Amino acid sequence: MAIYKKENLFYIHSKDMSIILEQRGDYLFQKYIGRRIDKYNYSNAIIERDHSFSANPTQDNRDFSMDTTRQVVGVTGLGDTRQPSIRIQHSNNELLHFKYVGYSIEKGIVESEKLPNPYSRQDDEETLIINLIDKVANIRLNVYYTVYTGTNTITTFTEVINLGNESITIHEQMSVMLDLPKQEYKVKSFQGAYAREKTVREIILDQGIFQVSSNRGASGHSHTPSIIMSDIDTSEDYGNALSIQLMYSGNFKIIVQQSQLGEVRLLAGLNSENFMWELEEGKTFNSPVAVINFSDQGFTGLTHESQLFVKNHIIPKKYSNKIRPILVNNWEATYFDFTKNKLIELAKKAKETGIELFVLDDGWFGNRSDDRRALGDWVVNESKLGGSLEELITEIKSMGLQFGIWVEPEMISEESDLYRAHPEWVIQAPDRPHTYSRSQLVLDLSKDEVAEYIKKMLDSLLANHDIDYIKWDMNRNITNLGNGSTYSETMRQSHQYIVNLYEIVDYVTKKYPNVLFESCSGGGGRNDLGMMRYFPQVWASDNTDAIDRLAIQYGSSYLYPTISMGAHVSVAPNHQVNRVTPLETRGDVAMMGNLGYELDLTQLSIEEIDIVKEQVERYKTIRETIQLGKQYRLINPDNHSNETAVEFVSDHQVVVTYVRILSMIEQMETTVKLKGLDPDKFYKLENDGEVYSGSELMYAGLTMYLPAGDFLSKQLILNIVE
Repeated sequence: MAIYKKENLFYIHSKDMSIILEQRGDYLFQKYIGRRIDKYNYSNAIIERDHSFSANPTQDNRDFSMDTTRQVVGVTGLGDTRQPSIRIQHSNNELLHFKYVGYSIEKGIVESEKLPNPYSRQDDEETLIINLIDKVANIRLNVYYTVYTGTNTITTFTEVINLGNESITIHEQMSVMLDLPKQEYKVKSFQGAYAREKTVREIILDQGIFQVSSNRGASGHSHTPSIIMSDIDTSEDYGNALSIQLMYSGNFKIIVQQSQLGEVRLLAGLNSENFMWELEEGKTFNSPVAVINFSDQGFTGLTHESQLFVKNHIIPKKYSNKIRPILVNNWEATYFDFTKNKLIELAKKAKETGIELFVLDDGWFGNRSDDRRALGDWVVNESKLGGSLEELITEIKSMGLQFGIWVEPEMISEESDLYRAHPEWVIQAPDRPHTYSRSQLVLDLSKDEVAEYIKKMLDSLLANHDIDYIKWDMNRNITNLGNGSTYSETMRQSHQYIVNLYEIVDYVTKKYPNVLFESCSGGGGRNDLGMMRYFPQVWASDNTDAIDRLAIQYGSSYLYPTISMGAHVSVAPNHQVNRVTPLETRGDVAMMGNLGYELDLTQLSIEEIDIVKEQVERYKTIRETIQLGKQYRLINPDNHSNETAVEFVSDHQVVVTYVRILSMIEQMETTVKLKGLDPDKFYKLENDGEVYSGSELMYAGLTMYLPAGDFLSKQLILNIVE
């Protein structure tokens, strides 16, 4: 059994991971989380003793305090001074004491209502539901844990039910709270900014609060709704590591707090800034789902656990193992300045190189001649396209290419017919001037009529045109909240926006299951499991510079599978950083994701076109290994490293990509030791035909030689000798 209660202990087991809870009368405590334990006997029990200024529930026992126990739910005002997991305003205070009243175990996945949930892969999941009640406040709290057989993953979320006859107001409701014992921990987070997303940050935890969060209305470029906790000595290959990822795309908060006594509390859920939720009598509110992954095989082991779970339980089933097409996008080739003839020329050149998908980016609708106008006016500009969109699609498909198109449905331009007709559809506080970003405003998706408009727009586009791929963009964050009819309605606006967004994307992906959707928000501004549940591919960054992409792709690799990441070859000098990088290096780096091109192929020389042809042909022989194989980080681009090496392993093939940033004089070549091979099998290197044993490649390694020069790379392909 994956979940069971034995005496007063709840055992929640995934493959090699356990969460153990203790019921002690009305109380519920967390006893353990980590490597699987089938028989627990309190070896790590907290020694209950009097700690100064830790309040006690009863006068006759000064040794027991909620401030010094490891709990499942954290509340305020009754002695626990750590960060709470729930705050609810009822009557004239926020005091809560949730007492254990029962539990149930259900077969399958119990879903968090109106929010994205993992899906079942084998129909043998189990869910534990813990029931807690505060009879004074008339509030019920249910805590859900789901186990996925064959994984080291447990998901959890919380549900509040108003049992009283008056409204209550939720100010804080975390999806998960973990209380961890005193020891030294490292914390990894994935931060950054626009065009340098998923930068890996690592701190050694100390007393106080470490927080990553977003108040932007999206998960954001600067912070990712995920965190990794590990033992102080955990490395890529050894040690314990635990990750929490939130399946949510809006304002979030993750807190790691080390108390004055050295204990650690980890919380993840909705950001309480700009949030409150008035809950009427008998109504229910669910938190987003939190995904907990564990490995005792270091960060690489955690990566394999997370990547496999995301691929098998988050990414839509149809696309979890479906090889991605190689594409060309016209954005950096033309920006807004294109004609039908230019698009056709680009498509012909793409076909010549072996590219499989042509994507038409921004500028195909309304009077969209620049980024200051026409968002919301999703009417094909037939004058600019030299005919109908369907005629363009037909001509491109006649070449043997698939067709994709860019949309930004959540945004509106002030200079648009839609704004003139419906200025009230914009998120905007009354009597305040607009706040602009990229000269555009945000449609208020919290309004049902706006959500319906977007559905109709997408229906019109997809039902009437033979489209294979949609790039869904969101190029600004939310400001000027305040057009709710009441303060309470305004404070629920950001979350309701996300709930309605999920309803829209759920609708459109189910109705058009053969369309491959890619999520984009100025690149990686909404690169999270919430969007990935509907859109199986993400444009990881608008930064297409190959050297900058090393760090972006490195951060993405920790928890997300390669098959979810778009990576493109662009022009040199690069449009973002003006760096000149060899075309070979740009190709090798982009081949560590889902390969695409974002440059004007018609302007390349004959020699450059031949390089692109070779890259496309080579990628087709390795993309199954890249997209579906196991990934190993051999040399990481953190700590200002001058080198990066990444390995992908499948049942029949190994691909290693090595990049050296700056040329060095009088330095010995680096030897890279491969990982994850069969030591008793032999591997033939395509580059020179040499054959090596798996043990030699892993223990002795491969010498990486590159000639003098900056920004050079080498890709090695090894095939198993049968």
